[in-house]
This record gives sequence, structure tokens and C-alpha cells, in this order.
Amino acid sequence: MNPPLRVLVVDDDFMVASIHTRFVERMRGFEVVGTAGTGATALSEIDRLGPDLVLLDVHLPDLTGIEVLRRLRGAGNDVGVLMVTAAREAETVRAAAAGGATHYLVKPFDFEDLRVRMEAFAAQLQALDEAESGQVAIDAVFAAGMRPARAALPKGLSQPTLEAVLEVLAGLPEEADLSAAECAERVGVSRVSARRYLEHCVETGTAGVRLRYGGAGRPERRYHRN
Repeated sequence: MNPPLRVLVVDDDFMVASIHTRFVERMRGFEVVGTAGTGATALSEIDRLGPDLVLLDVHLPDLTGIEVLRRLRGAGNDVGVLMVTAAREAETVRAAAAGGATHYLVKPFDFEDLRVRMEAFAAQLQALDEAESGQVAIDAVFAAGMRPARAALPKGLSQPTLEAVLEVLAGLPEEADLSAAECAERVGVSRVSARRYLEHCVETGTAGVRLRYGGAGRPERRYHRN
């Protein structure tokens, strides 16, 4: 069995860092080896701990997360960096992509949002380890940028229903979103089924999800087109 991937959590909000740490600790194959609340501390902890992945906030009290990312790459450090931030400006997203961030996850998010991206990172690392074996393994490394026209669907999902869900998403106005229940009503399936299709769309990058916080209880997941 491979050793767990080592994760450094960077956020200036202690409570948020604690939540992200608990999320990571719920996942098999990952362990949190440290936390940092500033950009300077993050850089020194990365040098000291040698993590495999950094969960990096953009808004830090000294350096921005983008500056931390640039300094890492400028020093030749190719540690995986998953941006986890409330910043959603196009300029910041472009800078993260140009700096070689593994992914960009907008706060607030829940456990499943993070799990999908963490597991994708782990799969990419495994593919890198196997890349010398041939083109198939090399293609797996770059799979995030190679979406096949029609990938095999998970068991229980059908292509016609998926296309109906995608049509509903495509018909949403800019910045609009909808719940699984609202999607279910438009497509003519159960709420549980609609949520499965919507979550599949999120995993494949054809949809995004936002959390809407109301009163007591869990936040509502709202889906939008990408």
C-alpha cells in the first residue's frame, strides 16, 4: 500500500483551516502534516515538511496565495497546489492556472467538492509514476485537459437523461443556478436522480456548484453551468 499523500493546509482563518484539516483527515490516502496562517510561514513549512499537496488560500495577511505559488515555481518547487479561496475574479483564476495550480476551488465548499479534486490529484500523481510505460499512461497524466466526446457514464445514469440535465443547465441565465429539486421538476425525474446527474456534471467539469446558507441545517447545493 502506498503511503498517504502529505498535505499542508494554508489559511489565515483558524476555524476555516480546522474545517479543511478535518475534511482531509476524512479521506483515505491523505494526511495533514501541518498548517500555516501566512504566506511566509507557508513557504517555510513547505521547505521544512516537503508536502505532496498544499491547500492554499489566496487572501493571506502578508503575501497573496498567488505570490506564494509564483515563488514556489520560481524556486523550482513543483509541489501540488490546490487553491481554496473566496476569490473568484477572472484575473486571479488566470494567475493560478498560469502558475501551475492543480485546481481552483471557490469557498464555501463542502467535503465532496474537495474530495473529488483531491482524488483527481492523487490519480494524476499515480499516472505520473507510471508514465514511462507508454502512451496510455502518459495520456492519463494529461486527462484533465482531454475530455472525450462521450465518456462512459457511471452505473445507473443514462445518456438521454444526462443530455436533458445538460440542456436545463445550458438554458440557465448567466450567474443563475438551481437546486436538484428544481432540476428534477424540469427533467421529470426524482430529486435523488437529478442530484446524481448534477454531481456527475460537477465531476466532469460541465457544471459548478455553490452552497447557499440559510437557517439551521446543511447548506443547499445550487448548480450552475460552466
